[in-house]
Amino acid sequence: MEKELTPLDCLLPSGTLRICLIILNQPLDKDYLHILWRKALLRACADGAANHLYNITAGECGSFLPDYISGDFDSITAEVKAFYADKGCKLIETANQDLTDFTKCLAIMVEEIQNRKLQGSHRLGVNTGLEGDWCSLIPVGGPCQTITTGLKWNLNNEVLQFGKLVSTSNTYEPVEPGHPKNPVTVITDQPLLWSMGIHKNGD
Repeated sequence: MEKELTPLDCLLPSGTLRICLIILNQPLDKDYLHILWRKALLRACADGAANHLYNITAGECGSFLPDYISGDFDSITAEVKAFYADKGCKLIETANQDLTDFTKCLAIMVEEIQNRKLQGSHRLGVNTGLEGDWCSLIPVGGPCQTITTGLKWNLNNEVLQFGKLVSTSNTYEPVEPGHPKNPVTVITDQPLLWSMGIHKNGD
């Protein structure tokens, strides 16, 4: 039987799931950042995200150095860029304006971990109590033939592809009140990005 992965295990201080972390250009939650940073095998910032990382780790920036920062560098400040460059962080300029900084950063991450990021069959546990209402399945790089169970709108051997079908606004299979959510299974023939909402402190 395949092992069940619990994506939000990475947000639990006692969790053991190792991750790759991409920080985007938006405010950061300091508590979650510390937890995620400790568990990350690779860490990256998408352009202006480096500003947020620099500011939220003021006084201890040297302990929070990303493996790389990528983007067209129109958002990162000169001070922050110089700081991370001086500390030996890799700066990867990606000038393609047809792609978002996140998409470009993710493509680099996929290259960095291609031998560990395997497609196939995955079973996801979604009962940590941190799960929000939404989830999504996004193809990475090209068309992705996908089968799912445990979602409200399951995919039955359908092809996910930008410009055609992308499952960005899905949710979990309804269950009786007080019952745990069913695990989500995903079978795919190409790399796929799983994204999900979270809530904190009962929000």
